[in-house]
Amino acid sequence: MFENLSARLSGVVKTLSGNARLTESNIKDALREIRIALLEADVALPVVKQFVDTIREEALGEKVVGSLTPGQALVGVVNDKLTELMGGFNDKLNLSAVPPAIILMAGLQGAGKTTTVGKLAKRLKEAEKKKVLVVSCDVYRPAAIEQLKTLAKSLDIECFPSSVEEKPEAIALAAVDYAKKHYFDVLLVDTAGRLTIDEYMMQEIKNLHQTLNPVETLFVVDAMLGQDAVNTAKAFNDTLNLTGVILTKMDGDARGGAALSIRQVTGKPIKFIGVSEKVAGLEPFYPDRMASRILGMGDILSLIEEVQGNVDEVEAKKLMEKVKKGKGFDLNDFKMQFEQMNNMGGMGKILDKLPGNIAEKAPQVINDKMIKKNVAIIDSMTSEERRKPDLLKASRKRRIALGSGTSVQEVNQLLKQYEQVSQMMKKFSGGGIFKMMKNFKHLMPKM
Repeated sequence: MFENLSARLSGVVKTLSGNARLTESNIKDALREIRIALLEADVALPVVKQFVDTIREEALGEKVVGSLTPGQALVGVVNDKLTELMGGFNDKLNLSAVPPAIILMAGLQGAGKTTTVGKLAKRLKEAEKKKVLVVSCDVYRPAAIEQLKTLAKSLDIECFPSSVEEKPEAIALAAVDYAKKHYFDVLLVDTAGRLTIDEYMMQEIKNLHQTLNPVETLFVVDAMLGQDAVNTAKAFNDTLNLTGVILTKMDGDARGGAALSIRQVTGKPIKFIGVSEKVAGLEPFYPDRMASRILGMGDILSLIEEVQGNVDEVEAKKLMEKVKKGKGFDLNDFKMQFEQMNNMGGMGKILDKLPGNIAEKAPQVINDKMIKKNVAIIDSMTSEERRKPDLLKASRKRRIALGSGTSVQEVNQLLKQYEQVSQMMKKFSGGGIFKMMKNFKHLMPKM
């Protein structure tokens, strides 16, 4: 995400950081680059103007000019102002209402609203430990009702039944009654979407809003629409008084205009972002972390949270004990590492959160396609071969290549990668981990 914007602003950051002193000339050049970068990212013109004016004012202020490293000080200002532009802090869902806390989901057709209902339900169930009920009030698309029902079943979340013969308000009230009687903590209400905003749609969702009086009214919008996403959110906010926005398809948004404009134009916070099609692909929106990513400085905190949320702690401890006792790191363990990468959304999602200078150095061969291929190769081995990789001679490699639909060369590449990781893992048993941690600690200020 933000590839285009990040590439441009990262360049500005590098230039500014390298300047021992700031002059009117290099500040002017930097501001021009920032303005162009934001306009190319489809950020609203009034937002761009206000942002650049604020940076100019700060750049000529005592905080920057009086600093020992003015270039770095100005980079800090750009980072702070980007954070402010996107809201300043993570605005959490308000779930403190008398149960069930009702969350109304609004948005146009095709924004991924129904899928987002499922993702949010999963997050509330697992991260917040809430008992969640979902219901579809989209009586115009039978497929939408069936989609939510199927999605809820796959996530082991209860879905209140509804049909196209019923009125949206009647469905919603029945769902609220059922949620109260069965002690649900949260009720997620999926509403009908249209291809465009129309008067009938707005009146219907306004009536539904008045009937339910939800504690949260979230607008789900496709981030790739850019300025159109902001204008649509504003139109909905004028009717519903939204409490927040969820930007979907952020993983496909190279520009980032919606994320940078929406808070300033609507006054409403971005609460979550959709970062993949997977049901786990919904993340809380942290403006400070996003600003850091845009400027090429990565988002290590989110990466750590991803690891904590997706890595099986019990299995990780078993592996550590195994290595500690000198029992070795075999191909079963190697396969587990690949599977955990997939659980975290794949290699692309991991690299996206790393600082630019580290991500650029990551080998190009490490990608999701390669991970799937490696898992297929390991799956084509016998259990004994996985435990004892030394058994893998020419004839066995040919059989494995044939079974996995790969070449002997690709099998050899996997074994080479395994050997490198295995050597690194051996350091854990000899106290090498402490040396590695020490080196990493020294790198942190530079990162």
